[in-house]
Amino acid sequence: MIELYESQRAMRNMRRAAMQRGVIAILDVGSSKIACLVLRFDGNEQGLESDGIGSLAGQSGFRVIGAATTRSRGVRFGEIDAMGETERAIRTAVQAAQKMAQIRVDHVIACFSGAEPRSYGLAGQVEIEETMVSEQDIARVLSACDVPDFGQGREVLHAQPVNFALDHRSGLSDPRGQIGQTLYTDMHMLTVEALAIQNLAHCVKRCDLELAGIASSAYVSGIAALVEDEQELGAACIDLGGGATGVSIFMKKHMIYADSVRMGGDHVTGDISMGLQVPMATAERIKTFYGGVVATGMDDREMIEIGGDTGDWHHDRRTVSRAELIGIMRPRVEEILEEVRARLDAAGFEHLPSQQIVLTGAASQIPGLDGLASKILGQQVRLGRPLRVHGLPQAATGPGFASAVGLCLFAAHPQDEWWDFEVPVERYPARSLKRAVKWFRDNW
Repeated sequence: MIELYESQRAMRNMRRAAMQRGVIAILDVGSSKIACLVLRFDGNEQGLESDGIGSLAGQSGFRVIGAATTRSRGVRFGEIDAMGETERAIRTAVQAAQKMAQIRVDHVIACFSGAEPRSYGLAGQVEIEETMVSEQDIARVLSACDVPDFGQGREVLHAQPVNFALDHRSGLSDPRGQIGQTLYTDMHMLTVEALAIQNLAHCVKRCDLELAGIASSAYVSGIAALVEDEQELGAACIDLGGGATGVSIFMKKHMIYADSVRMGGDHVTGDISMGLQVPMATAERIKTFYGGVVATGMDDREMIEIGGDTGDWHHDRRTVSRAELIGIMRPRVEEILEEVRARLDAAGFEHLPSQQIVLTGAASQIPGLDGLASKILGQQVRLGRPLRVHGLPQAATGPGFASAVGLCLFAAHPQDEWWDFEVPVERYPARSLKRAVKWFRDNW
């Protein structure tokens, strides 16, 4: 646990150093595309801290000066499957973005979906040593949270305090400097499979880059696609990617739950490929141009030319009606949404004051999806696009870039996490030097 805490602290320091130098790269490692954005910071981070609400405070003091995407290779279900292939794809995207920005980048912040995320809600309380809450008291109350046994081979990806209470007053976002006796906190902890993080870190290292931060795609796409009121009152962000669908729930501007479904747009393409007996590339083109999930009376008469280059003239000249195509796509889309519904029910989403659902990600662009989703998931469903970042190239403003844009906001203003505070010495292992020094100072 301490090793992870130290490595996350080291990444935070690296991020700070990279921002002072002024340039950092964003890497969204997805199953269907790898996107890289290069950010230039204005160097006025101190001024931005006083904006009030952290990462949601509008324009975040940076400009996107380079952007590139490449087809993802070696990534399945949001996890790295073939190291060499993924390394080549990351190199391609980063080099193209560097060329556009005309600057070399050493540090990247990466996000990924998949890796079987699990959410935990923790609570802790401490008595305040002086009358006023200090930074040290925050660190003590966070380390007093009773961490559950989340099993071997898993790591903590996010550990964020979502609520503080001082004596009888709850709902405090930052209790530092306030007067009271007992401090309580609620913390949301997200764990993922350790191997997924290690593989991603190793892959980035093989590309001669330094990893300055890591985040869950479900979390960062929620930061980008939800408006302030939705984040405050309670909303779910469904990030429909290629190989995995991320689910995150926000409340009081903090993520309180995250999960992922190991299905996405690529599975719909696979169904079309098998149903129409065409290559995956052709199936993807047909899905993009003619796809949908709601059939009308016109669709029986609208014929789609499949095309192909097998050399068999009759096979290549086949046509299919749009109604047949919708008949292939709809069951898979329904299956993905039913899985998402199960995740939301498990999280107790129906108890939130507002039950807004926002669909984002590249696969959310299937025509008629919002209508189908409102039938399966609930009444209030809207399609979301990434917000709050100006100056993006036109190609990077679509819903498929929600996680990349959210990662820009995460890089500029990360929300407070457990490793941003100096953990008290008592939480270190028994033989640690710090504990010995403290004992020596207290007793002599």
